[in-house]
Amino acid sequence: MTETSVNIPKKSPKVIVIMPAYNAELTLKKTFDDIPAGSVDEIILTDDASSDKTVEIAKELGITTITHNVNKGYGANQKTCYNIALQKGADIIVMIHPDYQYDSRIIPFAVGFIEKDICDVIIGSRIRSRKETLEGGMPIYKYFGNRILTIIENIVLGQNLGDFHSGFRAYSAKVLKTVPYTNNSDDFVFDSEFLAQAVYFGFRIGDMPVSTRYFPEASSISFARSVKYAVQTLAVMLKYVLHKCRIAKFRIFGNSN
Repeated sequence: MTETSVNIPKKSPKVIVIMPAYNAELTLKKTFDDIPAGSVDEIILTDDASSDKTVEIAKELGITTITHNVNKGYGANQKTCYNIALQKGADIIVMIHPDYQYDSRIIPFAVGFIEKDICDVIIGSRIRSRKETLEGGMPIYKYFGNRILTIIENIVLGQNLGDFHSGFRAYSAKVLKTVPYTNNSDDFVFDSEFLAQAVYFGFRIGDMPVSTRYFPEASSISFARSVKYAVQTLAVMLKYVLHKCRIAKFRIFGNSN
């Protein structure tokens, strides 16, 4: 008797791109156009009460668009994006800023690391080399600030990442379902809190190179906001150590040990 095997194709993961947007009318279409055709199932943009035509352009491009009636902050914008993506049954979520500062052509490669179960989180690293990064337009104070913070975060969190502060990130849905990100700040430090949470809950984080693009239309926080962000990030590292050592408890790490 001869047995015939039938190869049933494995269902591909549902990939959703989320874009936390604020006044991105000049760069949204460029970011959208660079996403490789067929590489994602849906694109969701959450607009944080922009004063320009970001929402109109997003709708013209066929992007699923969610709007905040008032400006809630960068972190709050991400929370909305992730909540919607999970409600829509995403298996892999890719976060990219719609300001064209990050190369959306690399999305399939980031997805591949997660789909093949190599990593749970992928970060787009802008720091392949100092020369390349500075030639890409990153202000020198941001470059050295990034280097110092990233070194400290790698030591505290036991990682070996090149860029902890990138706006290109990909996550397995299980990361978002585990990490209590709704407890995080509504400000820019949301990203630092999220990576500390991902490490705390034992997820595998990797990075991949992404070109650096700084230009007038790209969003960028001021020097004063950068200093505030740096101080807040250092505070997150302290919270991680204190919580891990059971000296104190913090809501961003939930109730786990």
